Amino acid sequence: MSEAAKLKRASYHLYTFTISKLISTFGSSVYAFGISLYVLALTGSAASFAINLISSILPRTILAPLAGYAADNYSKKKLIIASQLGGILSVGGLLGYSMIAGLSLPAIYAATALVSIFSMFNGITFSASIANLIDSNRIQKAMGFNQSAVSLAAIGGPVIGGALFGFVSMNVFLVIEIAAYFIALSLEATMNFKLFTAVEAKSEEQPKPSVIQGMKEGVAYLRTNRVIMVIVTTAIGLNFFFSALMIGLPFIAVQQLKVESAHFGVIEAMIAVGMLAGSIYFSVRKEVKFPLLFSKRAILVMSVLLAALGLPLIFEFSYNLNVGYLIILMLAFGASNVCVNTPIGIMMQKDVDEEYRGRVFGILESMAMAMMPLGYLLFGLLYDKVPAEYVVLGSSLCLIVLTAYMIRTSVIKEAYPALGNSSGSVILQKQ
Repeated sequence: MSEAAKLKRASYHLYTFTISKLISTFGSSVYAFGISLYVLALTGSAASFAINLISSILPRTILAPLAGYAADNYSKKKLIIASQLGGILSVGGLLGYSMIAGLSLPAIYAATALVSIFSMFNGITFSASIANLIDSNRIQKAMGFNQSAVSLAAIGGPVIGGALFGFVSMNVFLVIEIAAYFIALSLEATMNFKLFTAVEAKSEEQPKPSVIQGMKEGVAYLRTNRVIMVIVTTAIGLNFFFSALMIGLPFIAVQQLKVESAHFGVIEAMIAVGMLAGSIYFSVRKEVKFPLLFSKRAILVMSVLLAALGLPLIFEFSYNLNVGYLIILMLAFGASNVCVNTPIGIMMQKDVDEEYRGRVFGILESMAMAMMPLGYLLFGLLYDKVPAEYVVLGSSLCLIVLTAYMIRTSVIKEAYPALGNSSGSVILQKQ
């Protein structure tokens, strides 16, 4: 295939991938919103809601390395199609069960776990495939488009779900999810996942490493690549300490500042709006020259924003000022979140060897997901025992120290040797 034909095909991938992501994520968002409200309405129990959440998180944590191994050793296109079919069958099974016997909690938990597993296989395989689908000059645009689709779905899904809930049965939510998966599958089946591959295709007869051996090779690869190891370790710390915000935002806003539920909904939505704004910015700006340095600065900004969450508890603001302040704060947080993730994602697409990319993303997913329930538990206990302003301030300081140590000057210079030159300061200024 000629270079011009490859670029034309890459353009097709860019928009097809974005539309597919938008539709599938939107369907998942509507379904997740509806099923969460259904569980709460059915049981009135926060514990039942938490079990449904655990049913989503736990399988991803355990099986993410396996998904990474599969992405590196088997056909990415077949994995993408199989995972979408798995999602369709899982939700379709719940729909069939509902029509026969009615929805029950065990059936919902089982479907949630299965959907989470198939979604995780799909997500990790796609993450390992972006550099195969899109030319290197447009990876940042692809990442920006992808995040824009996710943000739009995060904004629109709960709105549609909220409008439908109470007026239609849960079966309608299941049908929406099935339809979204089917459309995404139809689009993804037309994509060429070997367009820009640099790895020779493995024949079916060629022996593959065992699952355990393959995972060990992935860990060994991480250990030999200091910069990528730093990125993965920092991401794990980020997920842990920003659990303080995910638990602290509703606790501080609703419990301590007495923000009304409608206004709190707007505050939470601003995170997705900020992420959308950040995604659009990255989809149109020129490529970041030094992604790790860019992300380090964005993490430090996020750390300050985390500490700022406690400001209304220290100074007495009016109700309207509290709401307005939190709206601006969450808008900035959402935008800075994209400023952390997008450059790092670009760097990993370009710097991680293709044959290890799936396993690296799988390890990252597993470790990051493992930090979420641990962080939720720890910070949930801390907010009950320690004044909230101290919790967010302490978390902010810990994150600043972690970032300053992990992404220190020597690591930056190892990633970008040009910054060690005498002209380094000029390069930094133009970054």
